Amino acid sequence: MTLIVVTGPARSGKSEFAETLARDSGRSVTYIATSRVDTDDREWETRIDRHRRRRPPAWETREVPVELAAAVAAADGSGCVLVDSLGTWVANTLDREEEDWNILCDDLRHSLLQTSATVILVAEETGWGVVPAYPIGRKFRDRLGMLVRQLGAASDTTYAIVAGYVLNLTQLGFPLGDRLAKP
Repeated sequence: MTLIVVTGPARSGKSEFAETLARDSGRSVTYIATSRVDTDDREWETRIDRHRRRRPPAWETREVPVELAAAVAAADGSGCVLVDSLGTWVANTLDREEEDWNILCDDLRHSLLQTSATVILVAEETGWGVVPAYPIGRKFRDRLGMLVRQLGAASDTTYAIVAGYVLNLTQLGFPLGDRLAKP
């Protein structure tokens, strides 16, 4: 298994970069879209359509708003799985109590460890600004932040896309846990 995390703020180019990595992998690609289609939200539909139009026709697309671990586990082990995005998945699961949320995350981590596929995860960075003034916003930010931190530390490569620039964090930095473990 190869795990790649692509993270960054809104409109930074995360998805396009992740799609390039998937296309360049030389493997068949399964695109897992975590968004829920809302026909009452035209702007959201336009965003989803923009993503759909960028995908090559040969890519298999699965719409998986919640059962992400099962979708990763079911993917072709010889292929490439592109998950876009973890932030949307977290938003779709905010109604879960903490214990259920932890089980979902454990299941996802387990499926990532078990697959032999190349997995590319797109994740938003939401904690670079003000702490949200409302509980659900803080819950979202904290859950996503911890998940991205855990998956980034476990990944083979982690990229940050900022202002249209790609930074390979694996080459430029070191995982925080490793640094803290040293005397």
